[in-house]
Amino acid sequence: MPARADLTKEQQAGLVHLLKHDCGSCHGMTLKGGLGPSLLPQDLRSRDPDYLQHIISKGISGTAMPPWEPLLQDDEINYLVNIILSPLPETGQ
Repeated sequence: MPARADLTKEQQAGLVHLLKHDCGSCHGMTLKGGLGPSLLPQDLRSRDPDYLQHIISKGISGTAMPPWEPLLQDDEINYLVNIILSPLPETGQ
């Protein structure tokens, strides 16, 4: 899927909202884990960003992790990977 131009502030805010609410519904509202594993930066440091992008894009068969590739562009998935590997500005995590 082709990458688009840089994300706007509105797109970035929408992706943070998606992370906190859609991803948070399985990974915990504070992203500390739940049905799915923790998405906090300290728990993901050993994960390769390409691996995380693949998991978000393709999902994990036989689990509750859906593929987001039909709904998100590569640059949006890359942005999600970058923010789960970094502290979220709004929460100071």
